[in-house]
Amino acid sequence: MERLLAIWIEALSDELPDGSTLRDHLALLDALTILCPFTESIRLDLFVLPLRGPSRFFGGDEAVLKIVRDSVYDVTGYGSSLGVADGLFCAEQAARKGLVLAPGRTEAFRRSLPLSVLGQKDVATTCQRLGLHTVGSFADLDPARVAERFNKHALALHRVARGESAELDTQRDAALVRRLRQLRGEEEVRDEQMGFFGQRGAGDDRADAAAHRVRRRLGADAVLVASLRGGRGPEDRAALVPWGSPSLSVRDVAPWPGQMRAPSPATTLAHPVAVQLRDESDHQIVMGSRGLLSEPPQTLLFSSQMRREIVWHAGPWPLVERWWALNRRRAHLQVLLASGEALLLSAEASHWWLAGIYD
Repeated sequence: MERLLAIWIEALSDELPDGSTLRDHLALLDALTILCPFTESIRLDLFVLPLRGPSRFFGGDEAVLKIVRDSVYDVTGYGSSLGVADGLFCAEQAARKGLVLAPGRTEAFRRSLPLSVLGQKDVATTCQRLGLHTVGSFADLDPARVAERFNKHALALHRVARGESAELDTQRDAALVRRLRQLRGEEEVRDEQMGFFGQRGAGDDRADAAAHRVRRRLGADAVLVASLRGGRGPEDRAALVPWGSPSLSVRDVAPWPGQMRAPSPATTLAHPVAVQLRDESDHQIVMGSRGLLSEPPQTLLFSSQMRREIVWHAGPWPLVERWWALNRRRAHLQVLLASGEALLLSAEASHWWLAGIYD
């Protein structure tokens, strides 16, 4: 097996929803590729590269380790843990422990590892019941006995434990290469919403190419797209995230008591506009402590020169949040104007605000 240098950056293990983790990974991959063209991206937190060539070029293993460690910090600002061993599986385990194994020491290191590093809890549990606690003790089992006791996945683990296979089947992130190509703009993005019949037009491709060019020149935050997140009001749920950010794999399923139901306004305002509600006597309408309006609303005032008649309203729906700290009290009110516009208003701190506009 080839002697590999594994670079493990624990800070990149948890992917952030703004896409910064993937961008840091790509920037670091480019930097490491300059040092060694054969650098491989295994997962967001793990890189490997063959050590023999860089060691000859830079003047020894220690020189390579220093250059790599400095490159990781310069590009990402994070510390790294480096390890050297034969094969990907042992190289990663060495990196997690910060060990540089001398040539010929990988076999003993692999045999000393606990069974949990193989990533199959059921196999580890069964082996422990049989008195087997290390990778080496599992490797000493006859392959025929492993096939009788376990399934085909355990046979693949057994080959890794015996040193016949250099890596686990689950060790690499199979989707990472595609995601990095998408981030570079080298591959068509496949997971965006298509047309009614699933088609993708030339205009979509041109828009993607333009967004890539803008982002490369002006930075990741130059192109923003709308995204939904958890919250009670529409103004809480709407957020702008950098274009190309990964979608969250876990959907927000929190109950959010008091959350406004559909339909939601098509437009929410980042900076709500102050408005006034007036009754038929042109008196200001206020919301009482029990969440009731002082009078039915008749007029909406944007300014002294801009008044609109209200022909229908629904609500208000009071919300009391963070009673243990901020004790934020607010309410939402839907109104329909005589001109046909439907608006969402919010009341907070004795003021009314325009929070959203319906189609």
